[in-house]
Order: sequence, then C-alpha cells, then structure tokens
Amino acid sequence: MASTPAPSFSPRRRWSIGLNVALIVLLVIAAVAMLNYLSREVFWRFHWSTRNKVELSPLTHKFLQSLTNKVKVTLYYDQKEPFYSTVTSLLDEYHLANKRISVDSIDYLRDAGAAQRIKNQYKLSFPSATNLIIFEADGRSLVVDGNELTRYTLEPVVNEQEREFRRKPVEFQGERMFTAALLNITNPKRLNAYFLQGHGEHPLDSDDKDYGYLEFGLIVRQNNIDVRPLTLMDTNAVPADCHLLVIAGPRTALDNSELEKIDQYLSQGGRLLVLFNYLSLHRDTGLEKVLVKWGVDVGHSTIVDLDNTLTRTDVIVNNFSKHQVVNPLLDMSLHFVEPRAVGKLRSASVAADAPKIEEIAFTGPNAFAKDAPSQKMRFPLMVAVERGGIKGVITERGSTRMLVAGDSIFFTNHQIGSAANRDFAGYAINWLLDRTQLLDAIGPRPVTEFRILMTPVQMQQARWIFLAGMPGVPLLLGGLVWLRRRK
Repeated sequence: MASTPAPSFSPRRRWSIGLNVALIVLLVIAAVAMLNYLSREVFWRFHWSTRNKVELSPLTHKFLQSLTNKVKVTLYYDQKEPFYSTVTSLLDEYHLANKRISVDSIDYLRDAGAAQRIKNQYKLSFPSATNLIIFEADGRSLVVDGNELTRYTLEPVVNEQEREFRRKPVEFQGERMFTAALLNITNPKRLNAYFLQGHGEHPLDSDDKDYGYLEFGLIVRQNNIDVRPLTLMDTNAVPADCHLLVIAGPRTALDNSELEKIDQYLSQGGRLLVLFNYLSLHRDTGLEKVLVKWGVDVGHSTIVDLDNTLTRTDVIVNNFSKHQVVNPLLDMSLHFVEPRAVGKLRSASVAADAPKIEEIAFTGPNAFAKDAPSQKMRFPLMVAVERGGIKGVITERGSTRMLVAGDSIFFTNHQIGSAANRDFAGYAINWLLDRTQLLDAIGPRPVTEFRILMTPVQMQQARWIFLAGMPGVPLLLGGLVWLRRRK
C-alpha cells in the first residue's frame, strides 16, 4: 500500500511565507506612495538635448521666481498646427516654474462654442484671430500671435518641372515673446525710452538692413519699455517721463540748446545710451564736449584690429572687463563695424563727486588707429559711467548712468543678429534702467529639421521592410523553434 506523500510545507511555514509576502507588498506600496507624495513638491528635471526649444533660460527662471501675480494663459489654437506641441510644452515649463501660471487650451476649429466665448471675452473681432496665446493678469490682457513665434526662410525644393520653394523654420521665439508678455501684464508701470531725432540718427521705423533700427526698437519694446521719438528743439527740456535717452549715431552737430538740455538731464540722474559711428568722424556732434565733463574721451579715428576681424573694417570684440553689463557675455563676442575708441579721460585730479567710469570692452593688443598704423596697442571701445546722488543735491531721477560705445552700426537691423549683439542690446537697456535681475539672455532657439530624402524605389523597399520584414522575422524564428521542439 502506497504511503500518502507528506505536504511540502507545514501550515506554520505557509503562514510565515504568506505574511512575509504581504509585508513586502505593503513596503513596496508604502515606498511608492512616499515617493509620489515627495515628488509633488520636490523633483528634479533636466533636458538631454542641447537644442531644446522648451528649456527656460536663467533670465526667465529669475523673473518667474519673483512673480507673485496670478496669470491665466489661454491657447486659442489649431491643435494640428505643427508648432502647437512646442508651444504647449513651453507653457508647461512656465507653469512648472511658477504654479500661479495656469494654462488652458481651446481648439477654435473643433470647439466652436468655447471659441466664440473667448472671442467675445477678449474682443477678438479681427479676421486673422487664429493661433493666439492670450495672457491675462489683474484685469489686463495681452495677445501674442502664435503665427509670429517662428521665423522662416525660403528653401528651394527639388522639382524638375518648375522652380519651387518651401518655408523652412529656422528660429523659435516663444520664450522671448512669452516672457515679454508676462513682464508687460504684471508690471502696470510703463517705462519710456526716448530716441533723439533730427541729426541723422538711425531711424527707428526703418527696416533698412544697413542703417535702420527697427529690430533694436523691437528689443526695447520686448523689455516692457515704450519707444518714443524726441526732438529737443521743440521742447524746453528732456521730458519728465523719460527713463532712458538714446542717441544713436548722430551725423550732424547738435545745437547748443540741445546739448544744455542733455547736460541738465544727466545732472538730474538721467540714463543715457550714446552710440557713435564712423560717419561723424570728421565733425564734432557736440556730445563729445558734454561727455568730457563726465570723464569720457571719444576718439576721432576708426580702430583696426587685424587679429580680430573678418573684413578688415570690422572688429570682433572678445575682451571685456568685469562689469555687470558685460558679465553675461562670458565666452561670447560683440561684432563692431569701424568702431571709434571710447575710453576714460586721463586727468590729473579726481573730484570727490566724480562719476565712476569703467572701460568695459577692448580690442586685442595689436590694434591700431587708422590714422596712426605704427602705434599698436589695446584700445577701449566702450565705457560705463555711474554716479550716485551728490550729497546735498536732490535729483529728480536718482543716480546717473551712461553707456557710451564707439559704434552704432552693430545695432542695425542686419548687424544686430551677428555674434552676441542682440543679447547685449538687452543687457545694456536693463543695466541702464537698473534692472539687474534681467541681465541674462533670452534668445531665439534654432529649429532643427530632420528629413530623409528617398527615391520611389527606396520608399517601396522601406514599405516592405515595415509591413512584411519586421513582423515576418519574429514569426519565422518562432516557427523554427516550434519545429525543433516537435522533433
């Protein structure tokens, strides 16, 4: 008679194993719950790609950390638009950086009721009201046109029958425009930048690539500053609401009465950006005399630096001092065109209330003035001037700040895109206005396209690989294994 086999585990052993498994499961559940709880407030995120279009710059992070307003962002967008996912990903970054920013999305092609409500609420009556990003805070709203976020260039398309072009995306400007919009709606007080006119200065409304300042004006506006022209012959003084006076490349002399008004403005704590160029080399504009009072010396010859040039008439500036306005230019350069030397005036005595003058941008050591090629040296091309309030003197605007550069061409529509000229334009504006928290860059992000060009034969081969080859190989291997096991 066969004996009954003994059980593999005793009841005690089974209970012990079961209890052990239950404890392990509870521990895993507790660990997962704890990690999820902690990840709500404490988490780390990083981007693998060096060309990521949605990674926020240090400037935006600083600004968002200081933002206390509640902001509602509404995407009035066609969700099948190619850059829709990029826009939403970027706005998600803003929300993650500051929870006071909420994002809502309305597809105006598929949700007609919600789209009409948004149009009525924000009075979107114009026909081109498509693909919009609407920022709202404290009863103020600002609309950003999503169609303007991407810059395109025309690229020829291979076509044997006729000449054909396609719009190729090259730059995405989402962060620059979104941060500017937030700055606009969360800061009700507007600043004003007045641009002096009437002496051959660079025209603000001109798109001329070699002399127009349309792009520079756009940068000023993106920094939440209104741009206004100024003719000093028609006023008694620089306007009281002038927060920044810009004199960009005058080619003719200023009247003595204008110079007196500028001098008075500076003595009252004015902020001044002066840009000279080679077009006024052989004539004084009068500004030279005003700047001498502040310890600034403007040269009367263009500078050549054969060690740092592309065309012999330009200078690539890589040498900077340690100053707030140029510190962000680490490992970057400025691209000047026929610059003049601008440096600190060498004087024997320094008054107690003298302004602080710093030379901040330099050529290489082998540069020379065009009219003295044998004298090689290092030339300063830009100075920063600052003077606080004078004891016993009450100024209307605070401390005086000036930035004087020996070139104005580097901010023209074409040249501003070279090297770090565009970034420096923002640094200069924000340093002059004492907005040092904004001394970081928000530049456009390059758009990289990956395209595969294939002939019809290659397309047919790829189709067979995906439709037959990929599922066929596992089936074939499985069949071989089955046959072997059958044997």
